[in-house]
Amino acid sequence: MLWPTLWALWLAAEGFPDSDLLVIFVLGTFLTRSAGCVINDFADRHVDGAVARTSDRPLVTGTVTEREALTLFAVLMLLAFVLVLFTNTLTIALSLGAVALASSYPFMKRYTHLPQLVLGAAFSWGIPMAFAAQLDSLPAALWLVYLGNLLWTMAYDTAYAMVDREEDLKIGIKSTAILFGRYDRLIIGGLQLACLLCLYLAGRAFGLGGYFHAALIVAAALFVYQQYLIRERRPDACFKAFVHNNWVGMALFAGIALNYLTDGA
Repeated sequence: MLWPTLWALWLAAEGFPDSDLLVIFVLGTFLTRSAGCVINDFADRHVDGAVARTSDRPLVTGTVTEREALTLFAVLMLLAFVLVLFTNTLTIALSLGAVALASSYPFMKRYTHLPQLVLGAAFSWGIPMAFAAQLDSLPAALWLVYLGNLLWTMAYDTAYAMVDREEDLKIGIKSTAILFGRYDRLIIGGLQLACLLCLYLAGRAFGLGGYFHAALIVAAALFVYQQYLIRERRPDACFKAFVHNNWVGMALFAGIALNYLTDGA
């Protein structure tokens, strides 16, 4: 969740962003991601016990009460909102969308096979907020970055959902991994290609040069490796592919940062 926010800050500032905004967005990402984990565990408290990977979560074991979880969620979101108050009016207005997306995603898996789409929207919302905070405007090209990140999130979270697919089918939880079925690897690959295309077009719109193009090639190679990992759909390998996406985000950030450090080389 942090990497695309950093992409956006560097793109908006055309280099190192305002230091106060960097602190606000790093802390804000930590707080909102933590809040998202809390509300996700709350939403899944009655089904996590039936899934091996989540059976020892605090709300399942009783270590944490429902009231404590909701209180923690509220405190984390309130702290994140306090941080946003140090930005501008446009960013504050956009933060309301972040709250709505973070709160609604965990419940989507009951009603649609596309909760990963909602997660992608939520994990990408820091991008327009970063542009708003740095520029007090929303240039059209940022939505290419937003879409690219949304597609990337759908790809890696589908791999994550593949870990629990068999158990999710038994308890009635929906996901793109279930929706895509035997075409899961193919569609993940299509999402990854579409992500790279969006980011390439974004790079052109923002005038990024060779370092960013090299980063896209590295990201493509990492995607190929992830396809290798999930080839047999083993849960442990799918989880490894999911976690591996951290390197994708870092590689793309390095390409953006190096572009501005070297004056667009």
